[in-house]
This record gives sequence, structure tokens and C-alpha cells, in this order.
Amino acid sequence: MSEKPILQKLAVLADAAKYDASCASSGTVRRDSTGTKGIGSTGGMGICHSYAPDGRCISLLKILLTNFCIYDCRFCINRASSNVPRARFNPAEVVRLTLDFYKRNYIEGLFLSSGIIRSEDYTMEQLVEVARLLREEHRFGGYIHLKTIAGASPELIAKAGLYADRLSTNVELPTEDGLKSFAPEKKPQTIRKTMANVRVGVEDAVEARKDRLLKKAKPPRFAPAGQSTQMIVGADGARDDDILASATSLYSGYRLRRVYYSAYSPIPDASSDLPPVRPPLMREHRLYQADWLLRFYGFDRAEIMAGANEGMLDLSIDPKLAWALQRRESFPVDINRAPREMLLRVPGLGTKAVDRIVTARRLGAIRIGDLARLTASVKKVLPFITTPDWRPGGLTDSANLRARFAPPPEQMSLAL
Repeated sequence: MSEKPILQKLAVLADAAKYDASCASSGTVRRDSTGTKGIGSTGGMGICHSYAPDGRCISLLKILLTNFCIYDCRFCINRASSNVPRARFNPAEVVRLTLDFYKRNYIEGLFLSSGIIRSEDYTMEQLVEVARLLREEHRFGGYIHLKTIAGASPELIAKAGLYADRLSTNVELPTEDGLKSFAPEKKPQTIRKTMANVRVGVEDAVEARKDRLLKKAKPPRFAPAGQSTQMIVGADGARDDDILASATSLYSGYRLRRVYYSAYSPIPDASSDLPPVRPPLMREHRLYQADWLLRFYGFDRAEIMAGANEGMLDLSIDPKLAWALQRRESFPVDINRAPREMLLRVPGLGTKAVDRIVTARRLGAIRIGDLARLTASVKKVLPFITTPDWRPGGLTDSANLRARFAPPPEQMSLAL
């Protein structure tokens, strides 16, 4: 078989990587190669961002090393039994593409994953070699996100952490039963052991920085942007409650920076027990909103699911509003006196808006006219707050309050 041109490989392997959503580049240390012999930075001018139709920001060269795979996960388009075009980069080709794209201001860094070839260790070794070449041979200062291979040796994970800004290990499906059914070759305990190795590396690096005697001493960094994971939504029968339970466990057990939720995309020649259509993207969006409540708004999973129906989040309204409608006895709150923790639970108020309110009310009472300068969601806020010149009256307890914010019913179309 003749060697495929590099651009032909890129077409195959960039398309194959589109199913992985965990490619954000936030949270790392700032680096700048200006004035050095290197190239690239993790922020600043000259970075081009493009956006996918579903709103995701694509600012990294996001590719697979290869879409060959020895595993046969039934939900994966790159599974061993799948009839798709195959391609494979060698490490030098990925390095060349990364540098070329960066010099053209197309990207700010690299997101690199791979199918499993030969073995977990062999595949991980190839990924690490790409990062090593970029960092050591080309002094690349841009962002690097490596997808770790579950089951790879701790030594390879340790090397990956020295070169990458972020590491991630996909848990694939929210429940162990789902993984056992759809990806029996992947073991939950193997995935979690790899995640634990990353956590240990991150924590050891943090402790090393704290324990240094001289500030100018620089201990080796280890994945300064931490680790993340991704789970597929809608491939199995997991409810939103199951998904958030898994996410809560992962956040507490492995100190993840981020859990990504990716709506299942139907694949060719799929098993009959896989959904023939993808779940609504709004389900994915609601899970991200719920995840935000867990991480930044002080909610726990049980509170979020109080506004759910049979373990599924309401697709028509956001989970914070759904909770508030179930807890109307907690409202309205005085915008000038309520503690920050309670303001964060008011529908329509985000963390930045709450911080603005807390700062502004130190200087004087906030009136209803002031809210427009502090938040963009005044209409949503009004039923749940009071100010010196505003009382919601019966609005808070009105029967049609949900209907004020839910989209109008849509006429169902007839599928032909």
C-alpha cells in the first residue's frame, strides 16, 4: 500500500477527532517565546479561533495520531470492525503540521489523541514522542493537550505530564454497566487507575513548588492545566442523574478540571441497541449548565435533580430555574442583603453579576434601574428578588411563571 500524502491523512484524522469535545485550552501557565529561539505561546496576540456550527471553539490542531484501533467499542466510529478509511501519522508529521499551522496563526496549540495500535504502551509512547519533539527539539511554547491511553505504564504518564499542559483520560460512558455492555475491552478500574496516576503527578508537582527553598528554583511542571475527561451522552440508557453522579464522583476523586459531555452521534453499521438518532443537543447543553452549578454555584446533585423528571433534566428551562420553581418558599430575596451564596441561586444571576452586585451594594442601595447595568437577565431575575423600589407580589408564586421562560410548544413534524 502506498504512503498517503500528509494532507490526505489530515483530512481523515482531523475528521476522526471531531467526536472528542474535551479540547479547551484554559487553565494552563502562561508562556511566551518572544526573545527566545523557540516558537509559540499559550496566549496573547495572533491566535485565530474558529467556531463549529454547535458553538464549540476550535483553536487547536485537533487530530488523531491514527484511527486504527485494536478495540471494538460499539459506539465508536473508529472501532476495529468499522468500515472507515484509515490513516496514521508518524510523530514527525504531527510536529510538522503543528508548527506549520501555528506559523499561519490558525491555532494556539495541539490536541492529540489516538486509536490504540499494538498496545497501550506503544500508543502512549508515540503520543509522548510528539510532545517531546515539540518541546525539546523545536522549543514549542504553545498549548499541548494529550489524550492519555488508559492502561499505559505510570512511567509514560509521568513523561506525558512533563510535556503536556493538560492530560485527559476518557471514561467513555457514564456507568460501569454501560461500559461493560458497549466497550467490554475497556475496564473502569484501568481507566480510573490512569486518572489516579495523573492526579498524583499534578499534586506532587504542586507540592514540589510549595516546598522549594529558593523562589528561583523551578521544579519540573506536570500538566499545569490539570486533567479532564469526557463521557458520551445518549448512547446507553444512563439518565442525567446517573451522568451527574458519575461527574460528581470524578470531580471529588480525581480533582478534574473539567468533565465534557458529548452527545452520541449515530455511526454507520451500528449495533441495533444503539440509538438510530442522536439525542437533542439541548440535553448536552443542560448537562453543561448543571455541571456549572456543581462547580461554581454551590449546588449539589440532589438539589439540581429536584427540578428534574424521572432522573432527566428539563430541556425547556435551565436547571437553576427548574430548582427555583421547586423552592419558591426561598424567594424573593433582598438583593441588598442576601448573602452571596443565596444570590448565586437566583435565576438569571451569574457569578460575575453576583460579584458586581456585592461590590455595588457596599456603596449604596441597589434599585431596580441599577440591575440593568449589573446583569443582562433582568426579566428572569425580577420574580425572585426585591429592591427598595420593587416587589414581585404574587409573581413569584404565579402558576404561569414557568411558562414565562419556557419556549412555546412546537408543532411536531411528520417524518417521511
